[in-house]
Amino acid sequence: MSTLNLEPITFPGLENKRPMIISGPCSAETEEQTLATAKELAAIGVKIFRAGIWKPRTRPGAFEGVGTVGLPWLKRVKEETGMFVGVEVATSHHVFEAVKHGMDMVWVGARTSANPFAVQEVADALKGLDIPVFVKNPVNPDLELWIGALERINGAGITKLAAIHRGFSTYDKSEFRNHPQWQIPIELHRRLPNLPIISDPSHIGGKRDLIAQLCQEAMDLNFDGLIIESHTCPEKAWSDASQQITPARLKEILDRLVLRSSKIGDTPRNELDELRKRIDQLDNQLLDTLKERMFVSEAIGRYKYDNNITILQSRRYDEIMKDRRDRAESRGLDSEFITSIFETIHEESISRQSLVMNKELK
Repeated sequence: MSTLNLEPITFPGLENKRPMIISGPCSAETEEQTLATAKELAAIGVKIFRAGIWKPRTRPGAFEGVGTVGLPWLKRVKEETGMFVGVEVATSHHVFEAVKHGMDMVWVGARTSANPFAVQEVADALKGLDIPVFVKNPVNPDLELWIGALERINGAGITKLAAIHRGFSTYDKSEFRNHPQWQIPIELHRRLPNLPIISDPSHIGGKRDLIAQLCQEAMDLNFDGLIIESHTCPEKAWSDASQQITPARLKEILDRLVLRSSKIGDTPRNELDELRKRIDQLDNQLLDTLKERMFVSEAIGRYKYDNNITILQSRRYDEIMKDRRDRAESRGLDSEFITSIFETIHEESISRQSLVMNKELK
């Protein structure tokens, strides 16, 4: 099991309670927009302000942030509202500029955490500093890479460290911009139980309508905080407009959050709740996999129709069932249980192929 040298993340004068709320626009666009958003957030009680200064974009030509010119705007936020401020850093230059302009915290983005060379550059730049650092999960679902990034930052002497779960990229169609795959941060917590985990529902959902439910799911899993993108006028945001919410909407979401106790009397429930949540997420993955399998079965049906091949292929069926039973036994699963499952799956696949072929005949 991995170990990290950690101490609690605290900000002077800020009560250390759950959940920690970090909010602000995806991008600091103008000084006016930055200050206006910050003041609205401060008015609803948000104490930690975030804004993107350097924006790594997928394609060239997109808005890539205002750059260093925007850091004095955040300094003004700090001076005029009393909020603590933070930005994303991806290079040693970013770290230098952020610290020079008085940032209270920084975070390492998903694209950066996926690159050990980039993480090490940031880690080297952080040496000797006493500043909270948050590390987002890599773009791809790779827990070891995520832990490795955390270890590199911790190895630089950063002990005020937290993870940000922002979901994972997937090629499959999903209601989420980045699939949450809750089992990964749950496993991270199991391996690093003292590491705070912050949820980023904005990047997981990609749509403002999903933010409330994702916030609640994170709280039900006993996450330590939320980092939520908020903008005075989300529809006009220069980046990621669809996943930002107004400060007023943020207040509604936070006011309705249910913070469940991890204990009933002296009986801990947190581990049980996490395990049940993991079951729910694994079941959802099973459903997604079954949906994809039936899609492939229908494609096979169309191929068989086009090439005048019968639907049922007994030899193929026998090979599949033997192979799945053998694979099940090698994984410690009961062969009869697996046989019953795959018999049902095969029946549905045959039914789907038959429907496709009948449709083609018409």
